[in-house]
Amino acid sequence: MSKPIVAIVGRPNVGKSTLFNVLAGDTISIVKDTPGVTRDRIYADCTWLNYQFTLIDTGGIEPDSSDIILSQMREQAEIAIDTADVILFMTDVKQGLVDSDGKVADMLRRSHKPVVLCVNKVDSFKKQEADVYEFYNLGIGDPYAVSAANRQGLGDLLEAVVAHFKPEDADAPEDERPRIAIVGKPNVGKSSIVNRLVGENRVIVSDIAGTTRDAVDTPLVRGDKEYVLIDTAGLRRKSKIKEELERYSIIRTVAAVERADVVVLVIDAQEGVTEQDAKIAGIAHERGKGIIIAVNKWDAIKKDDKTMYRFTEQIREILSYLDYAETLFISAKTGQRLDRLFEIADMVIQNQNQRVATGVLNEIMTEAVTMQQPPSDKGRRLKLFYMTQVAVKPPTFVIFVNDKKLMHYSYTRYIENQIRKAFGFRGTSLKFIIRERKDDNV
Repeated sequence: MSKPIVAIVGRPNVGKSTLFNVLAGDTISIVKDTPGVTRDRIYADCTWLNYQFTLIDTGGIEPDSSDIILSQMREQAEIAIDTADVILFMTDVKQGLVDSDGKVADMLRRSHKPVVLCVNKVDSFKKQEADVYEFYNLGIGDPYAVSAANRQGLGDLLEAVVAHFKPEDADAPEDERPRIAIVGKPNVGKSSIVNRLVGENRVIVSDIAGTTRDAVDTPLVRGDKEYVLIDTAGLRRKSKIKEELERYSIIRTVAAVERADVVVLVIDAQEGVTEQDAKIAGIAHERGKGIIIAVNKWDAIKKDDKTMYRFTEQIREILSYLDYAETLFISAKTGQRLDRLFEIADMVIQNQNQRVATGVLNEIMTEAVTMQQPPSDKGRRLKLFYMTQVAVKPPTFVIFVNDKKLMHYSYTRYIENQIRKAFGFRGTSLKFIIRERKDDNV
């Protein structure tokens, strides 16, 4: 089941980034006292008690501003509102209830999404109680008094947020249809691919980047198997600034990737691999999804016998952490190689669910250690005691060692390569958890 998405929205400079950083457990957003400093929407995976969710930090909403940056922030926040399961509306007790808060509240009311009202910068509830209660006038529920900077009142706030999460229905039949998300930056041909696969124009297609508004789920049957295609969205309206448009699309990508089994990253063959492609690929990689890299518009490329090889090398160089991903050169326009997409997706899903017996894993580990001695530091050498697979989707392995600090990333990667050499695992990332165990416990 995908994680719920919580979006923090509100006017500029009410403390959204401070709250985001506290909940995310890291200083991710830039925090300054200048309105409008959070330009990009940033997301993080959060855990509170037994709940996991994806938190989105947005730029501030200025409902009537004609300033280009503030109007773009409003657009970002609108997308976050569309995508979120719960909206955390943040206000500032020190500035008090202002006209803009009422306009933002109207926007949120129209969204028909669950809203939790947060009144920030309440350093002393006793002294500021009357000021907090003023926010009841917004008509969107109880105000929760917090001080993000001092980490006060966050428990009650989060309790109100998670109360809106839909409980998993244990009796509900699980949807076992493979879910394939078609992701990529605007105007690389995502909707054209979906339309070609489905055989009808289900999704609006235009040469204007960002014409697809919402993530669209499209069921389709290939042979005797049913799939669900998730087409990620661009913007609700055109943007003159391409870079801004690309930033806006990130949050929809996060939401779509979260729900998918396999992610198809669509790259424009004419543009090559861009920084934005790398960002989107990173989202799927971090979440341990199956990944297929689909190079679209291949029909428009002048080719010789080395063109495909050179493009593959470029992908491997820029997206070096995705060396396990399958690559497919396609054309949505002509339908070239599109049929292979499902064949590869089936193989990737199979690999995502593959399990390796503990005995076999430990044979591979012992052989790997014999071939390449583990690293040492200050006379203390790393020892690998035992390895077992504990999960699938993605395949997850626990390695017990004598000292976690000695288990360098490069040696973990070496062990991963030995496992891949034996079992393939094409198209899926592998996750490794390193645990310490004392020598005398072996």
